[in-house]
Amino acid sequence: MTLKQRRHFTMAVAALAASCFAGAALAQAPDQTTWERINSTKTLRVGAVAGAPPNYQKNLVTGEWSGIMVDLAKDLAARLGVKLVVTETTWGNSVLDLQTNKLDIFFGLNPTPQRREVIDFTVPLYQNAFTLIAKKGFEAKTWDELNKPEVTIAVDVGSSYDNLVTAMYDKAKILRFEKSNDATMAVQTGRADVQPLVVTVSAGILKKNPNIGHLIVPEPVKGTTTNAGLRKEADKTWQAYVDKWITELRAADKVNPIVLSNLDKLMGIKPAEIPVIVKF
Repeated sequence: MTLKQRRHFTMAVAALAASCFAGAALAQAPDQTTWERINSTKTLRVGAVAGAPPNYQKNLVTGEWSGIMVDLAKDLAARLGVKLVVTETTWGNSVLDLQTNKLDIFFGLNPTPQRREVIDFTVPLYQNAFTLIAKKGFEAKTWDELNKPEVTIAVDVGSSYDNLVTAMYDKAKILRFEKSNDATMAVQTGRADVQPLVVTVSAGILKKNPNIGHLIVPEPVKGTTTNAGLRKEADKTWQAYVDKWITELRAADKVNPIVLSNLDKLMGIKPAEIPVIVKF
């Protein structure tokens, strides 16, 4: 080996060693917590689902997002003094996006046992009442009236609605569909008597197409919480901050106007059209 070759070899070894050292140092560097990332980048990353009013709505011309969850995200970003960055996702992918650190928070998730195993949740943003979209001619005043062999209930499989009726009923017939829209169609065509949905969804569906049926709020009123999902991490600084923000927002009664204004703006549902028994 010539002197020139030895020099090139030595330089190559040194470069490789430096590269390995840098890679090892990077691998050993602890991941930033969500709280650290937000403060260092001055950005808040949230997910949004297209075509999901009143929670999320995207203007196809301007690309601007609106909706209940977007307004909440804007309020949080303003509180933090950071820029809001909205990334389009789906309900199904939102949990994975949190797990893989693509999002800092996702608004509008129900904290099911399955989800709690893989992500953390904030305190409730608000209570969302369970209602029924009922086919024309079908009436029920209480939840217990549904537990009959002659009653057919349509749900989307694996949803909170599926969990609800599975736990409550052993006599009613339950039809399970892959998509919520298919369950709605089952009611509209008479294959099912009712479809359970939260009021912010059911009221919108019936407003858009009254021919599907009518709205029932069975008693006693049953509710489910609407929360925000967070990435699981040992440091709970971010979760504590968001919980405090939500608590203060609710104490100031700022959530109810956000929900009602978006129901009106995005779905044409006036506050007077929401059953008085329902409170957000």
